[in-house]
Amino acid sequence: MCGIVGFVDKRKKKEKEEIIKKMADRIKHRGPDAEGYYVTDDVALGHRRLSIIDLNSGSQPIYNEDKTLVVVFNGEIYNYESLREDLEKKGHVFKTKTDTEVLVHGYEEYKEDLFSRLRGMFAFVLYDTKTKELIGARDHFGIKPFYYYTSEDKFFFASEIKAFLEHPDFQKEVNTDALKMYLIFQYSVHQETFFKNVFKLEPGHYFRYKDGEMTIKEYFKVDYEKTKKPYETYKEELKHVLEESVQYHQMTSDVEVGSYLSGGVDSSYVVSVAKPDKTFSVGFDIPGFDETKYAKELSDLLHIKNYQKKISSDEFFDILPTIMYYTDEPHANLSTVPLYFLSGLASEQVKVVLSGEGSDEMFAGYNEYYEPFLLRLYTKVPLPLRSGLAKLVSPLPHFPGQNTLKRYGRPFYERYIGHGSFIAEEEANEILAPNLRTNETIRDVIKPYYDKVKKQDDITKKMYIDMHFWLPEDILLKADKMTMANSLELRVPLLDSVLFAYSKQIPTKYLVKKKQTKYLFRDIAHEKIPEEWSKRRKLGFPVPFSKWIREEKYYKMVKEMFEKPFVSEFFDSDFINRLLNEHYTNSKNNGRKIYNIYMFLIWYEVYFVKNCYYSQLK
Repeated sequence: MCGIVGFVDKRKKKEKEEIIKKMADRIKHRGPDAEGYYVTDDVALGHRRLSIIDLNSGSQPIYNEDKTLVVVFNGEIYNYESLREDLEKKGHVFKTKTDTEVLVHGYEEYKEDLFSRLRGMFAFVLYDTKTKELIGARDHFGIKPFYYYTSEDKFFFASEIKAFLEHPDFQKEVNTDALKMYLIFQYSVHQETFFKNVFKLEPGHYFRYKDGEMTIKEYFKVDYEKTKKPYETYKEELKHVLEESVQYHQMTSDVEVGSYLSGGVDSSYVVSVAKPDKTFSVGFDIPGFDETKYAKELSDLLHIKNYQKKISSDEFFDILPTIMYYTDEPHANLSTVPLYFLSGLASEQVKVVLSGEGSDEMFAGYNEYYEPFLLRLYTKVPLPLRSGLAKLVSPLPHFPGQNTLKRYGRPFYERYIGHGSFIAEEEANEILAPNLRTNETIRDVIKPYYDKVKKQDDITKKMYIDMHFWLPEDILLKADKMTMANSLELRVPLLDSVLFAYSKQIPTKYLVKKKQTKYLFRDIAHEKIPEEWSKRRKLGFPVPFSKWIREEKYYKMVKEMFEKPFVSEFFDSDFINRLLNEHYTNSKNNGRKIYNIYMFLIWYEVYFVKNCYYSQLK
């Protein structure tokens, strides 16, 4: 696992050498073990290395035989040995034992067809010294990040946006167009990030850049091809594919591999198959916010050493600026904070960990995927009638079922947008400063995706939306940024291209069954772990933020931020302070709304008021 940087501009080689070094140093946390550069008058490429495979001779950049192709790469290719064997038979000569070298020889042989052949997590850039062209790709699901910046005749790329801050031509400016949807989704949903002219290369895409022109194409798309087979056939076949994926992700390493472990079925299954020597768990010493006891119990059953940490309220609030520095953009998933501490705990023992991300999107694991019979029946009522009823009950005092009536008064593509939505469109505009209020709607963002799966059943539609929004923009982003902040590599064996190719065939009746989400996966997991773990309801990382800010100490901390001078540039100060006071006095539960706003303000202060917080993080 590593960090990559690079740029094209009109500067001479000597100047480029100084700049690329600074850019790479800014993301040194992604690769503290080594660094390497390729610099000419035309291009600068940089790499920071966290040594995992071929520890002695795997430093980057890496070249083909005649050095006409050079690559910088972040990630792991799990099928590199079979690819290498095939390439050697075709006459390619390898100088290292790394997975990285497969990329230069593989591109020589297959061109862009290489990308779909790769099994792993990756973001890389190749430079063709003959054509002076850059070619880059990002993995199928967006496990590894890739950002780029374009302006006139300049082009920058990096694993993290903060690297661009070291280039003297980078114009740092807030993209306020991203703010409304961030409030609604809790993360940045657009291709353009919160930094103007900085974009994300989408998962499953590759690009070419030459002479100031950039073209982007898709090499992989999420699709579903349901196939009729008996349940037991699916169970036996999927069991094999799952176990093989865990083995691939565990074995492709020259260092020790540990595993995260919560009380849920995903990480518990991974640990039961991988049987690492060490597992890692964190929680809060508050009833209802701690799953570490389940992790300890399962580790004991499997005779595995479990390392644990309890996070205090002071630790939580103190680390928030650091969290926002590492996420690059505002990010309001509460679980990002415990994940940071979990990664720090694991990094004291190992350099690689396995985790359970991806299973919910692959096998329909979220609680929202199951809808009770009466609710499904209610959706048969014509939408105009449901919308009318929603409008009728909206102004009434809160009563049980009111939120459900309001939610189901919307079209399907507005009713389900993922898992982080706590602020409605109308309220998002009320929260924003008047000059930032827009007519952009959830429909504008989500409906183009729903249109691609409009013939699928509702569960598949939800899975598709999560595969394109919640998974890459929230789950995988925080997983990458929080582990890399601690110089730790995270691998996700339940999110794998071979596994997806199989899972997309499975009928939804096997995924959600008998009121149980992720039914087939849980059934397989039950053969490895006790029922208490295999059937435990999805919890995520529960965090007591809403509880804490009803305490005077933390209420005042948030209040102080809400009253800073720059706040009115983005938000209606009176409105957000009213939200905070309603919550503090226990008249309303506005905790998650407050956290969304608070995280943006901390991010802005880190990057635009305190000049990136970098000096305090060294």
